[in-house]
Amino acid sequence: MCGIVGYIGQQDSKEILLKGLEKLEYRGYDSAGIAVINDNGVRVFKEKGRIAVLRQIVDQTEQAPVGIGHTRWATHGVPSQVNAHPHQSTSGRFTLVHNGVIENYSIIHREYLQDVELKSETDTEIIVQVIEKFISEGLEIEEAFRKTLTILKGSYALALLDSKDKETIYIAKNKSPLLIGLGDNFNVVASDAMAMLQVTDQYVELMDKEMVILKQHSVTIKNLEGTVIERNPYTAELDASDIEKGTYPHYMLKEIDEQPAVIRKIIQKYQSDDNQLVIDQDILYAMNAADRIYIVAAGTSYHAGLVGKEYIEKMAKIPVEVHVASEFSYNMPLLSEKPLFIFISQSGETADSRGVLVQIKELGYKALTITNVQGSTLSREADYTLLLHAGPEIAVASTKAYTAQIAVLSILAAVTAEAKGLGLDFDLVRELGIVANGMEVLRDAKEEMERIALEYLATTRNCFFIGRAIDFYVGLEGALKLKEISYIQAEGFAGGELKHGTIALIENGTPIIALATQERVNLGIRGNVKEVVARGANPCIISMKGLETEEDRYVLPSVNEMLTPLLSVIPLQLISYYAALHRDCDVDKPRNLAKSVTVE
Repeated sequence: MCGIVGYIGQQDSKEILLKGLEKLEYRGYDSAGIAVINDNGVRVFKEKGRIAVLRQIVDQTEQAPVGIGHTRWATHGVPSQVNAHPHQSTSGRFTLVHNGVIENYSIIHREYLQDVELKSETDTEIIVQVIEKFISEGLEIEEAFRKTLTILKGSYALALLDSKDKETIYIAKNKSPLLIGLGDNFNVVASDAMAMLQVTDQYVELMDKEMVILKQHSVTIKNLEGTVIERNPYTAELDASDIEKGTYPHYMLKEIDEQPAVIRKIIQKYQSDDNQLVIDQDILYAMNAADRIYIVAAGTSYHAGLVGKEYIEKMAKIPVEVHVASEFSYNMPLLSEKPLFIFISQSGETADSRGVLVQIKELGYKALTITNVQGSTLSREADYTLLLHAGPEIAVASTKAYTAQIAVLSILAAVTAEAKGLGLDFDLVRELGIVANGMEVLRDAKEEMERIALEYLATTRNCFFIGRAIDFYVGLEGALKLKEISYIQAEGFAGGELKHGTIALIENGTPIIALATQERVNLGIRGNVKEVVARGANPCIISMKGLETEEDRYVLPSVNEMLTPLLSVIPLQLISYYAALHRDCDVDKPRNLAKSVTVE
């Protein structure tokens, strides 16, 4: 979940690296560092904390046309200056940055480095020390690098400098994302194209177990057997304005506001010339050939998958199971005879989901990835892909990707149903358009959402979200949003489950946020609210127009009942945002988290 950048060319690399790291800070922000090389050798600058802290210690007086950088999300070793990347070999000749987890690092230490005193607690330092060990045994640098890669087990994206060769960066990838960027008289490396969009939009994808010899005027890609691989570049279709905050104080608020436009773009992208929703015929065939669909995801994407289950089962009449990726990897359930797997991931790089994808591909099953990132690992390795078209999502707490996932799942379910000859009793395009309009109404209700946040969440230590049917799934997402950015202990529950244990936690003043958007369970959820109020809870009921009562705190615009998750989540996003803001939390970069979860 760390971020890597590198530059080799004619300009001074330091500012290019720092700006690149700022774009990657969403991937980890426990510590950061850069290493640069010139005729005077290698200089390393690293520090605990954000890129802004790193900037203060970087010596800008000396020019260096080659460098690598890293922003860290800690896995092995606490956030500290010593554990920050880059790491160096004992002699100082080799300097390395690494994203991923080396699962056998302790074995490598025991078998190869018993006489080496390590400075850090990281698995990364093992890599750079082993490279130096192999050099001391007579290997040339490229062969030492390749040999080291063959003994590593786990995930890695690596960039290596050799102080005796200021004209080369050595690069390798396995399971963790890494791209090569091409420029005029320079080349770059980055975990994400947006990091180096400042200098180039031309990129070359790297595949697992490939290494690269990167020079100012050349890119040589090889597999671990030494065979040279030719691969054409692609143009990164990113608008620089998409990855800037503009006038917004936080990316999260900007991305909440972008949701109406995202819904409209999804309609446009999945509509034919005659205004019919369309999905690739191969995907439709796979959907309707399946006797059961398994949705695999994590976090917010898992919550979107729960809503997707509702859509696919109700519209297309196909049984669906939704699984947490990290559990599925190690505890695969008994599968049906003709399963289809759907992987949902904003980044398309989620390591837990990829672990499942590798397993089910070995078993010969088909897979569809729903992702925001074309060319991502999950997209490349699955049989089919549906794109979210949500644009870059920078804030760690997902907002527009969640609603995009639900919208795409609704389209997938509806088109699959139509292919089976199952008619819908509503026009999905029209209803999604109504949803986008409703989102705009909610976008303009920020002052009211801020008042709700201050009224219910300003000083509380915990909060419960309740709902029934599809509202329950939205409550899970609302609780996740609140806990991850405001640090309030928040949980989502099915309304009827409160009396089976959870109601014991209710105290005087405990805030309860209840969703009431489904007519068939409206009376039930209101009865659950009465139960907690009788125990002293402070209820905040968010209902849909047509179901409201005078005791409701906020009433949503009316939309089709199946599509209410697209609308009801927005007040929860905004309430969480303002709760975090008024509790002086870092909204875009909450503690201990990172955006793209590329480690298991």
